[in-house]
Amino acid sequence: MSKDAKGSKIWAVLSLVSALGAASVARKALDTGWKAATGRKPPQNPADPDVQVWEAVAWATVTGATVALARMFAQRRAATYYVKSTGHLPKQLEKDDK
Repeated sequence: MSKDAKGSKIWAVLSLVSALGAASVARKALDTGWKAATGRKPPQNPADPDVQVWEAVAWATVTGATVALARMFAQRRAATYYVKSTGHLPKQLEKDDK
């Protein structure tokens, strides 16, 4: 296995693990925050017609944005760690003009 291929696989694992971990932590924090703010459990399925529309929209908006931001920040931290460890960005993050 070439050095580039090995680095690419390492980055893929590091990126995936950091993103999944951040999403899990964000989701737990959101569940706790929702319970504190509304006094109810978050909707399990916002598409359920028994869930009020405002609640479904609020939950979908908050979870989507928060989980996406948590994943992005975790992957940026992982990229910083990768650069410190290898001295270069992973191939997937290099600019097109290189």
